[in-house]
Amino acid sequence: GAQSLVMIQCVGCRNEDRDYCSRVCCSESIKNALKLREINPEMDIYILFRDIRTYGFKEDYYREAAGKNIRFIRYEPQDPPQLEEGESEDDGRPVLKVTLPDYVLGKKLELDADIIALAAAIVPSKSTEEIAKLFKVTLSPDGFFKEAHVKLRPVEFATEGVYLCGLAHYPKFISETISQSYGAAGRVLTLLANDIVVASGSVCQVDEKRCMGCGECVAVCEYGALSLRKTRRGEKAEINPVLCKGDGLCNAICPTGAIQLKHFTDEEILSEIDAAANVEEIKEQVGALA
Repeated sequence: GAQSLVMIQCVGCRNEDRDYCSRVCCSESIKNALKLREINPEMDIYILFRDIRTYGFKEDYYREAAGKNIRFIRYEPQDPPQLEEGESEDDGRPVLKVTLPDYVLGKKLELDADIIALAAAIVPSKSTEEIAKLFKVTLSPDGFFKEAHVKLRPVEFATEGVYLCGLAHYPKFISETISQSYGAAGRVLTLLANDIVVASGSVCQVDEKRCMGCGECVAVCEYGALSLRKTRRGEKAEINPVLCKGDGLCNAICPTGAIQLKHFTDEEILSEIDAAANVEEIKEQVGALA
């Protein structure tokens, strides 16, 4: 059987391509190392890490592993472990030789490994981008689904009626996924428990006579509230008032001014500006008289 095992952490993440931690790798590697130590007390087990991230009560397993002669060796990303085929100096069996610097000893280490275990990065599913387009939801820079607000709306999207939990959100443990699932289910029940859903009054409306169907508003809307509808006069923009959040991006980008935000139309805004200018003028006149 195998006499030596080398685990290498942070493979494929925490670098320029994937600048995030996969969260579960350190704890899972230590759990596996402790299990292997029970099965084979004589096996040499090495864990090559950049930073051990066993947060919470999992820190106890890290201490236990160190106490059971599971060796932890730190490496830097600019000088990662090097692998090459070779033979064991003890009995000549074929092994993988792992070479890396030891910053404590200040010299190079060479480890003989019968098995190399890589803690590979957790990456988003290939279908994530397709699903994001179908449901009009946003993705984080790392390619996972992005919640509406990290503290105020942690299981919802900005798009109404769409919720998230688990690894689709970001790498996490099963216990964390279950907790987030309860949260998402609770938000869904809150919505379904209402007989009537009241939408905001500040929504956009389209003047079809002025709309030329260019589609600029559809592209800029972050909530998927706009779409192009075929009419006798060609394609015209149409707004779903339930999805509209009244952010005003569409009426700001519309080249013909066909879209207006209720209660914030051009006429109302210009009237406010004129009124403010008149107030300043009156103040100047009163000041001159005084």
